[in-house]
Amino acid sequence: MGGRRFHTVDVFAREPYAGNQLAVFHDADASDPEAADFEVADLDDETMLALTRETNYSEATFVEDADPDDDRYPVRIFDPAEEIPFAGHPTIGTAAVLREFVRDDRPDELVLDLAVGDVRVWVETDADGTERYWMDQVEPEFGASIERDAVASVLGLASDDVRDAPIEVVSTGLPTLVVPLASLDAVERAATQPAAYEREIVDGLGGANVLVVAPETVDADADLHARVFADWAGVPEDPATGSAAGCLAAYLAHHDDAARRMGLHVPESGRERDDGGDAVDLAVEQGYEMNRPSRLHLRASVRDGGDGDSEGGIDVRVGGRVVPISEGHLLQPT
Repeated sequence: MGGRRFHTVDVFAREPYAGNQLAVFHDADASDPEAADFEVADLDDETMLALTRETNYSEATFVEDADPDDDRYPVRIFDPAEEIPFAGHPTIGTAAVLREFVRDDRPDELVLDLAVGDVRVWVETDADGTERYWMDQVEPEFGASIERDAVASVLGLASDDVRDAPIEVVSTGLPTLVVPLASLDAVERAATQPAAYEREIVDGLGGANVLVVAPETVDADADLHARVFADWAGVPEDPATGSAAGCLAAYLAHHDDAARRMGLHVPESGRERDDGGDAVDLAVEQGYEMNRPSRLHLRASVRDGGDGDSEGGIDVRVGGRVVPISEGHLLQPT
């Protein structure tokens, strides 16, 4: 059967049919004579967007060259509204598909050429043999802040449901408003209110994911419970959001005092621990309210800016498992 190949995977999942779904479209099998003339790079933007909507997933990716000369894979990411420069679970999921189904040598490290720049993805194997994919994220940028009352109105919550902590936009390629909440119950009750969302998030911030987080969890082996609302991108709620998780990791390293008030063991100034471990090394559960339980692993540390400068940058890494689900051939466009 000819046509462009695709695979679907569940990203940040510990079992099938959990985590965040992703469709990865890549070049057809060169050994198939009926498929030899099909290339993902030939698809126009409108078709890529239409295919993304067809999947009904929060994102889809398109590998424009599955055999690059320089081992940098050019990848485009679309959500249901538009092309986006970066997203976490599409990055990790695409790397997993390339490693498992495209590359014969199954390399432990790949580089994706994204609109935001080159992103490195690598594999670490746990003691029990579990493989976890990790990605670097670009240098975080800290942006606008909003008040507790304003964000409470966006989420349909009382002001007391919002922690007395910075409520700030962080971006590692895609902007996320990080909102620490007082309890797991508050996270579960949160629901975006259209008028307030339009006023505060779309008009006030120019659009951003909204991540709500609390230090109470459903599973004992997680450190934080989170939800992510992305109405501005046509995704009312996302089950596992690697870009937002990276923003959260950067936030916790940057606002280490707020992290400690949440009961997290983050060293002062967000720097590496004495044993060389990252200041932020946490597991976050997400997607439980959507029946798509997910587990994201975060690492972050503030690095010195040369001579112990406290304004050094922040290294951010996000990891998780990837579970393959399906494969097939695209029959349209002909």
